[in-house]
Amino acid sequence: MDNQNLHRTIIEPFKIKMTEPLVMPTRAERETFLREAGYNLFLVPARKVTFDFLTDSGTTAMSAAQWSAMMVADESYAGSRSFEKFEKVVRDLTGYTHVIPTHQGRAAERLLFSLLVKKGSAIPSNNHFDTTRANIEQLGGEAVDLVISEGRDPANRHPFKGNIDLERLESFCAENHAKIPVGMLTVTNNTGGGQPVSMENIRGAAAIYRKYGIPFILDACRFAENSYFIKLRETGQQERAVRDIAQELFSLADGCMMSAKKDGLVNIGGFIALKDPRWVDHLRSILILTEGFPTYGGLAARDLEALAVGLEEVLDDKYLSYRLASVRYMAEGLNQRGIPTMQPPGGHAVYIDAKAFLPHIPPHQFPGQSLVAELYLSEGIRSCEIGSVMFGKFVGTEFQPAQMELVRLAFPRKVYTQSHFDYILEGMTEVARRKNSLKGMRLTYDPPFLRHFTARFEFIE
Repeated sequence: MDNQNLHRTIIEPFKIKMTEPLVMPTRAERETFLREAGYNLFLVPARKVTFDFLTDSGTTAMSAAQWSAMMVADESYAGSRSFEKFEKVVRDLTGYTHVIPTHQGRAAERLLFSLLVKKGSAIPSNNHFDTTRANIEQLGGEAVDLVISEGRDPANRHPFKGNIDLERLESFCAENHAKIPVGMLTVTNNTGGGQPVSMENIRGAAAIYRKYGIPFILDACRFAENSYFIKLRETGQQERAVRDIAQELFSLADGCMMSAKKDGLVNIGGFIALKDPRWVDHLRSILILTEGFPTYGGLAARDLEALAVGLEEVLDDKYLSYRLASVRYMAEGLNQRGIPTMQPPGGHAVYIDAKAFLPHIPPHQFPGQSLVAELYLSEGIRSCEIGSVMFGKFVGTEFQPAQMELVRLAFPRKVYTQSHFDYILEGMTEVARRKNSLKGMRLTYDPPFLRHFTARFEFIE
């Protein structure tokens, strides 16, 4: 018997080779920093943050193999061998022939949508995330969210709350297929709490898109976490290798966009990969105009090298088991302290249900943003509101809140340890005790797009 199977604790499947000191400003200092930033944690410098859970995007601690690969990169402007290595890894993983590197996910979104989306277009998905939605809307299109009803209920324990509602998708495509240039699915579903999509649901969505002649594109930035959830939770998938599941997942779509700063395990990078060549020449022409030559796409070759390694390493079962266990550990710890979170825990982040935790703060006073501020003041945590700041909107003079008021603690990969989480959980007991003293907030500056990045706030006294 493998001795590791005798142990119950899921450990970090790596050794730490380099460390960086934590910054630990006092509460008085944090109060000053937050006030100067207009109570927006995006505007607080990283050197003033102790635990940075703002995003898991590009915050990964890379492996020794990735750093080694970067040292042998071929920085040729055109046709470097580093691109060839990267292209082969993506082709082997996805089965897609045409690979277009970009500097990150939103560059891939901008390229693809600038070709496909026109005024009046409608793009269905389970849930579009912030930059996806913004790139569609600024072109005059409509980002249509069709996640299942269970996915809109933080307390519901459905194992695949990222699923798209196939009945609604069928109806929407039947009525609107002439104005749908592309159909999408986000895996895992970030807006809905990092929740996975089942293989059965992906097959169903693919069949509907195919029925109406609509190209099907995956937003695949957390494809490995989604594949591991399929292995753990979906009947008949338990004995399969994660790589095999991922390859089937990709095979069901016509292509993908990816911010590789997530499951690519890198600090910068992304790509578009497609089966069909019909869009490729146009995309590469725009890439040359705005990003760089098609064999580097705005990246240094060393980034392509690191990404090629990361796309292989992310499919390791031991890593994925540890990754999901870290999220589960924090979620359970918060729940034990009376802090409700999205159930069941997702793959890359814990999502606190701010609406349930702070029922005295109405949605138009941004309970999630109030909690974001409190977590920084109390614990030095930088987190991200995913609620009415991010997705609420004004229709005339009436404010329409988001469906859920969530606060995301997104965990950088391989950066923090269990003792960090235990330290945070100790302090969260006090946050829970004082929750009724938290105040609502109002906007003092509201930008036209992607409000949460640059908006400024004040407390309502």
